[in-house]
Amino acid sequence: MKIQLVFLLTSLLALSSSVMLVHGEDPYLFFTWKVTYGTASPLGHPQQVILVNGLFPGPVLNSTTNNNIVLNVFNHLDEPLLLTWNGVQERRNSWADGTPGTQCPIPPGTNYTYHFQMKDQIGSYYYYPTLGLQRAAGGFGGITINSRPLIPVPYDRPEEEYTVLIFDWYTQNHKDLQKILDSGKGLDRPNGVLINGKTAKGDGKDKPMFMMKPGKTYKYRICNVGMRETLNFRIQDHRMKLVELEGSHPMQNFYDSLDVHVGQCYAVLVTADNKEHTDYVMLASTRNIHTNPHDKDAAVLTGKAIIRYVGGHGAPSPKLPPAPTDIQWSVDQVRSFRWNLSANAARPNIQGSYKYGQIQIARTIKLVNTVEKVKNKLRYAINGVSHVDPETPLKLAEYFGVANKVFKYNIITDNPPAKIAKIIEAPNVINITYRSFVEIVFENHEDTMQSFNLDGYAFFVVGMEPGVWSPDKRKSYNLVDAVSRHTVPVFPNHWTAILLTFDNVGMWNLRSEMAEHRYLGLQLYISILSDSAQFRDEYSLPEWQLLCGIVKNLPRPKP
Repeated sequence: MKIQLVFLLTSLLALSSSVMLVHGEDPYLFFTWKVTYGTASPLGHPQQVILVNGLFPGPVLNSTTNNNIVLNVFNHLDEPLLLTWNGVQERRNSWADGTPGTQCPIPPGTNYTYHFQMKDQIGSYYYYPTLGLQRAAGGFGGITINSRPLIPVPYDRPEEEYTVLIFDWYTQNHKDLQKILDSGKGLDRPNGVLINGKTAKGDGKDKPMFMMKPGKTYKYRICNVGMRETLNFRIQDHRMKLVELEGSHPMQNFYDSLDVHVGQCYAVLVTADNKEHTDYVMLASTRNIHTNPHDKDAAVLTGKAIIRYVGGHGAPSPKLPPAPTDIQWSVDQVRSFRWNLSANAARPNIQGSYKYGQIQIARTIKLVNTVEKVKNKLRYAINGVSHVDPETPLKLAEYFGVANKVFKYNIITDNPPAKIAKIIEAPNVINITYRSFVEIVFENHEDTMQSFNLDGYAFFVVGMEPGVWSPDKRKSYNLVDAVSRHTVPVFPNHWTAILLTFDNVGMWNLRSEMAEHRYLGLQLYISILSDSAQFRDEYSLPEWQLLCGIVKNLPRPKP
């Protein structure tokens, strides 16, 4: 079989990790990952976790702009598995997106080989499992896409780079958490916060997680890979210079702390310029961004890690920097991010839509999230539709010409009523015209935070205000230097507007990064079709692609 041949080649060339081959095309990186269960005690109690190559969190997928990735995943779990690449824009290739709407799951005891390219990208991202609540058990890790040597970055090369995954954590098994949601209830607050799968006490007895040489500058790639909580990230007695934000180089401002919403990644430079030469505490704390007074008063959970100066000694100071406490501080921080238009790096949206302020809007889509009980079960919805994944992946149904047997397009409207009467459960798929320039407005009428991600794309976050959106709000848009990114926060009782060109053919998942909300229906898929059906617009169905549902035994369409 093709998969077996690819794995044989992978094993011979890569042995256990990776190898790069030089062809006439862009370089190839080969990886082999084994996904298994294991036992860890991140909060002091042994519990089952999901490991990648024996690691929790998993290994960093390290690459460079335009590298081709061939990643053979062996599923040693007792349940199906899919991995997605949060923020990686798989150009013309939603076949590798790793969501239930695009791919058949990898059955237990089998393997599958992902093929995708880091096309025209740089930056800090991460991967994670998308089925059920597997994310609550691990299976995630960082993704680094380095800039090619010929394209300089707008800062000096750091002494070293560190990946920092921060996340809220439950001590319950992920299957038990899923049963709670299936029973109609919501999840309680997490039990703690971890940094790279651990938390320190800060009493001088902890082993350091990171080392810094006095006077040297280090790059920290920070991603919130958690389930639900916005986390405030800060380093005791050190300031952070923001140099990259989900693949974009922003204006380089200094920050004492950063609110990192679920699904978001930042890269900062930190200089070891403190003359005390002792240990310092890195902190990630829950922000409790809610308008419900009861939730706002919930106890703050904090994860810690130790940074040690090389040659230094002494316990860290017990005086730790506090986190901000109000919502407006976080809103203002997001607004402070501006794109560095002079940075000489790969631009997202290769059709030139970085000149987004000069493009006429072809379509406006308003997406309103709501939540209510449906048949005695909690369901979240977009414009009144709570998404349900069918047995046949949406992309496969579309490609095989049997979409009408699996789902209906556009069952939601672009402009929902002010009051959504009820929630229905169904696959939620909308069509958007290829290469059209679209305005999407998210309205969050709930008292909890939301964070939305769009696979396959980066977009420009141009507006964010409290209340309800209306066309006259466009007067306040930033149409010059808004940051291009793939994840956007939508604050309680606020709206957020984004602009983008839909120039990447495929079936792409727009979802809440709050795992509970996504699992209970707060997501949809966007279908971008090309009239030409040319290879230049979209790759053909790979020969090794798994088939399931009603297309399992159908003849494959011609390439």
